[in-house]
Amino acid sequence: MFDQLTSSFEQFFKQLRGHGKLSEANIRESLREVRRILLEADVNFKVVKDFIAAVQEKALGQEVLRSITPGQQVIKIIHDELVRLLGEGHRKLDLSSLPPVPLMIVGLQGSGKTTLAAKLGLYLRRKGRFPLLAAADIYRPAAIDQLQQLGRQLDIPVWAPGVQDPVEICLGALAEARRSARDVVIMDTAGRLHIDEAMMSELGRLREAVRPPEILYVADGMAGQDAVRAAQEFQSRLDFTGIVLTKLDGDARGGAALSIRAVTGQPIRFIGVGEKPDALEEFHPDRMASRILGMGDIVTLVEKAQETIDVETAERLATKIAKQEFNLEDFLDQLKQVRKMGSLEQLLGMIPGMGKQLKGLELNEKDMKRTEAIVLSMTPDERRRPSLINGSRRRRIAAGSGTRVQDVNQLLNQFDQVRGLMKRMGKMKGRGGRLPFALPRL
Repeated sequence: MFDQLTSSFEQFFKQLRGHGKLSEANIRESLREVRRILLEADVNFKVVKDFIAAVQEKALGQEVLRSITPGQQVIKIIHDELVRLLGEGHRKLDLSSLPPVPLMIVGLQGSGKTTLAAKLGLYLRRKGRFPLLAAADIYRPAAIDQLQQLGRQLDIPVWAPGVQDPVEICLGALAEARRSARDVVIMDTAGRLHIDEAMMSELGRLREAVRPPEILYVADGMAGQDAVRAAQEFQSRLDFTGIVLTKLDGDARGGAALSIRAVTGQPIRFIGVGEKPDALEEFHPDRMASRILGMGDIVTLVEKAQETIDVETAERLATKIAKQEFNLEDFLDQLKQVRKMGSLEQLLGMIPGMGKQLKGLELNEKDMKRTEAIVLSMTPDERRRPSLINGSRRRRIAAGSGTRVQDVNQLLNQFDQVRGLMKRMGKMKGRGGRLPFALPRL
């Protein structure tokens, strides 16, 4: 989502670093450029005004103007102020009350509340909780069916008694959670295309009935400034405790996402980065600031790797690399591990400096699927001993995977290059070497 904003900042920082010395005039001119970048990204104009004023106050200090690297100092100030704008530290959900703990999900229709309810259920289960989903959206067609399908997919129970009163549904869900030893009830409430009095009154009545310690407002990251105005209205009426930004994998300018935290004063708790049930990340302002400014996010990348990579597989691969026994089955395992971590473009974008390298490069997930199909079309013996693959076998593999012989040849050439690299790494590091990711060239 923040590609345009990141690109603009990267270009601006490049120009700023080119100044050997900075004067007050240079800094004021630079900040006018920052103001333009933020306004073009659809950041709320009041938020931009306060942000520029805070940066200017710190950037015009003598310690910056007299610094050996004033450009770097100004970049650091912009980074720090962006972290402050986004909310500084990460705030976890308050689940300390007597179980079952009710969590309300609120927001406009189409913002992604139902999908978020399921994602949050999966997130909490992985944290050792036992969630129950409550289908309290009785107005949107198929909302209850959607939540039930997601619940079956994730093996999380859904309370949907068929009654037409959201308060009765949620109170019944709490009673069911006590009976079935579920410690968190996630309530998917109804939304509207626009805020109206009937919806807000219903949500207020539900809040009074269940007394949730957490009310999460779901904001569509692609909705522009309308999302900011809606968030202000929900905050004034419901006093929600946290924000979830959805659809951050979209191509909107992203300014509204930067504005909501500032105008409501409530922390961003999570961000949705895709449609898959596990495409939900805890929000860390410092990491997001680094991503936006093109500085990468290695910490989140490492956490994703730790969550998805099987330790035994990693150790087995390290041993095979040390013994120079890396084969196409190992190559396939590595490909599957990387795909489980999420979008390749998102993963590479977390590596500092990769944003510039990715410009103009199409990272097509279909290419990874094609690579997997080619390897799966080989026999186990061919995967273990690629030297067996002659011309006739290549034609058979291409036909079996729905690809061309040229695609098979290209993959085998890439594998030879990867295997050569693995052999060199094995010789250098032996068994203690780190697990490398064998990515196909796209």
